[in-house]
Amino acid sequence: MFDQAMARIAGRFRRVEPRATARAYLLGLLSGVERKNCWRLAEQAGHARPGPMRRLLRTARWDADAVRDEVRAYAVEHLGTDGGVLIVDETGFVRRGRSSAGVQRQCTGTAGRTENSQVGVFLAYATSRGRALIDRRLYLPEHSWCCDAERRDAAGVPGDVQFATKPRLAWEMIAAALDAGVEAPWVTGDEAYGQDPQFRAALEARGTGYVLAVACSVRVRINSGRTPVRADTVAGRLPEAAWHRQSAGAGAKGPRYYDWAWIGIGIGNSDRHLLIRRNPTTRELAFYLCWSPTAVPLAELVRVAGSRWSVEECFQAAKGQVGLDHYQVRHWNGWHRHVTLAMLALAFLVAVTADTAPSRPAEPHHYTHGSNPIALTVSEIRHLFAAVLNPAVVSPARMLHWSNWRRRHQATARRSHYRRRSADETGG
Repeated sequence: MFDQAMARIAGRFRRVEPRATARAYLLGLLSGVERKNCWRLAEQAGHARPGPMRRLLRTARWDADAVRDEVRAYAVEHLGTDGGVLIVDETGFVRRGRSSAGVQRQCTGTAGRTENSQVGVFLAYATSRGRALIDRRLYLPEHSWCCDAERRDAAGVPGDVQFATKPRLAWEMIAAALDAGVEAPWVTGDEAYGQDPQFRAALEARGTGYVLAVACSVRVRINSGRTPVRADTVAGRLPEAAWHRQSAGAGAKGPRYYDWAWIGIGIGNSDRHLLIRRNPTTRELAFYLCWSPTAVPLAELVRVAGSRWSVEECFQAAKGQVGLDHYQVRHWNGWHRHVTLAMLALAFLVAVTADTAPSRPAEPHHYTHGSNPIALTVSEIRHLFAAVLNPAVVSPARMLHWSNWRRRHQATARRSHYRRRSADETGG
């Protein structure tokens, strides 16, 4: 399957040398190398120096956006279209100095505080078969970068790149995916995107439904649009009978059950809702603005809201397994090229995981009996692939033995978690 993934992008490289280097780069990202920067990837590939890897990211002639298009098509081909959801989110890349394109002191969830960093806005695609990152944009701060011509030139920022808000970057990626034929009737994201009325309006104009997180202070119109009121005030007025306990999808310790309520908002539009999520234990509330071109049940809105965490899983896998944040480049091209190749490496792992998964119920809490190991995961696939790349370290038989042992152990732990969760839900 790796050769198939490489075949998808081979035509995007005009010359043999960068094509071969891209293959070695991808293999390095999938290997067990601890730090996946040019030096370590060159060593893994058997190169005498890091020069070819650096040229691949900086000066070699290839279009990272064209390769991105192939990554998107490859991911959709293997994940299918069953319940497709597009998910927008951002992640930070902590950096030193001030030369890396887009770097400045800014708040990132990665660091959990204001830190000197770059911020990338990403688009993920999730179906019942898995999830993958399919597009990316590097956020360029307005005052410290867009208005500083000297700094832009030094970092190789193209002249036609102008300031765009993060919701604007997200919409550009969504529009490109839809134009490319990606079948996704839903978009979801956190408050940074849900609070932007232009972003919501663009989705509605395109006929794409959304379930977007918003702050508790957002004002909505109830009573057929006659009464503007804060979202948390609406929640406080709801009777207990308005709440319905449903799963927002599978978590590490079982189904993620919450209490949900929904109320129609707007004027004469039954398909515009405020969705409210309540934690059964802490009573903490979360709010979502929802719109769809046709009527949908509460369960569908809950499913879409729950899928938002898929992008966090993508970030975790991309950084932990294929070195999304391991780059040591400062140039605009270098960032986009490394990130695109890391996205392809992740898409390959996701594709193998999806294609090797047995037919099974969508909710893993159905696994309450038996001793079968859990299905192969992205991390396990990467571990096995890395072992195949270096067979002198461990024999195939031992490699498979330990893979089965790990997955059986994980299955046992999962069953225990599910039994405990089920007992908590029933009060047993």
